[in-house]
Amino acid sequence: MNKINDILMIEGRGYDSNIYVFEDVVVDTGTGENIGYFFDSLKNGGIAMEDLSLIVNTHNHYDHVGGNRYLDLDVAMHLEDAIPYEIGDDLATAAVMFGRSMGKMSVDLKLKEGDKIGGFKVIHTPGHTRGGICLYDGETLVSGDTVFAGGGFGRVDLGGNLGDMINSLERLSKLKVENLLPGHGPWTDHGSEHIHWAKDLLNVL
Repeated sequence: MNKINDILMIEGRGYDSNIYVFEDVVVDTGTGENIGYFFDSLKNGGIAMEDLSLIVNTHNHYDHVGGNRYLDLDVAMHLEDAIPYEIGDDLATAAVMFGRSMGKMSVDLKLKEGDKIGGFKVIHTPGHTRGGICLYDGETLVSGDTVFAGGGFGRVDLGGNLGDMINSLERLSKLKVENLLPGHGPWTDHGSEHIHWAKDLLNVL
């Protein structure tokens, strides 16, 4: 657990995604199978559940949304990914890969390109899923499974599209990113460099 620019960064355990907390917002919630670890991390970071009001999911896969059901908070997700999440499509949400079923869940706020979440702007970055998003404040990019530190990028065979991923990485490569906070693995303070690595790697595959 670390903090950067008042963003609490909680490293994922097991199959869990990383979780980021800023202002009254939780970005992604992991599978929910280590929810006690999340609550402990909040406490250690000086944040009370009463301070939080919104979950923003970077996309609808189980390892990022499974913990939603344990938090009595509104849920925000891109409208493209909200549809399978709301109808309980366990294939589209990859729940079947984890031997789980989520059932029907509700989305309170359907996001689109350019929406604002606190000081962050929503960037629609399809590729890993149709409704994948990143959050960007001019310095920090919360990237979900679109791009990872080390030049990795999200797989496109779970409801995604290779052409969309190429376009999304091209868009992100034009941003000035200092802090890259991905959905899995380590974060880095050389974000733009790592995004360019991912773009260049994808272009030669």
